[in-house]
Amino acid sequence: MSASQESTFGEAVVTPDERRQRIRRVFDGVAPRYDLMNDLMSFGIHRLWKRTMARRCLPARGVAVDLAGGTGDVARLLAARGWSVTVCDPSLPMMAAGRQATDSTLKWIGGEAEHLPFANASIDLLTVSFGLRNTTRLDAALTEIYRVLKPGGRMICLEFSRPQWWLAPGYDLYSRWVIPRLGAAVAGQPEAYQYLIESIRRFPDQNEFAAMIRAAGFGTVSWENLSFGIACLHSAERGA
Repeated sequence: MSASQESTFGEAVVTPDERRQRIRRVFDGVAPRYDLMNDLMSFGIHRLWKRTMARRCLPARGVAVDLAGGTGDVARLLAARGWSVTVCDPSLPMMAAGRQATDSTLKWIGGEAEHLPFANASIDLLTVSFGLRNTTRLDAALTEIYRVLKPGGRMICLEFSRPQWWLAPGYDLYSRWVIPRLGAAVAGQPEAYQYLIESIRRFPDQNEFAAMIRAAGFGTVSWENLSFGIACLHSAERGA
């Protein structure tokens, strides 16, 4: 989608700049209870997904960026495996909510996926969990990720996707009716969590997203379903 095109946000039709500002307000608003809500919504399974993601990032001594890293939960897993990690997120309140005195090895920087604040070919590994669906231009975000990765560098993306057919009806009911009510009761932000569910439904499915990654120039593109496709782990490499 080009910068001049419009997109939907709830029932309204908004421009990319308006969408960017509304998304920023969503995450700024839910920051204090974001991790708690993730635990409640997924029954803690999101932590297992993120540990699986970290295991796919082989232990190494290199430079890693956790894009849309929020409170730093994935970054801490990567740091424990030997990576030098920078958390990059457009929401400063999100990073402030997760930043701890014990995170002396982590770096934190504000930035969004479409305009990454890193030099060309400077990153060995870029991870992003549940963040690319909140970009205003997914194709531009993938192009930026490709730009900052070193030749041979890897992108690993954990994102909600399309569950298997037998699970889809129950999952749809749960996400449509339960999650916004949890958002209202626990975080006091029902509209924010309604948006998050809508963003999951709009995001490309497993095959469509893999095709977009290839179109951005990546090679060795693969994906694996987690929890029967509720989430999907995508992996790709920038060619040498």
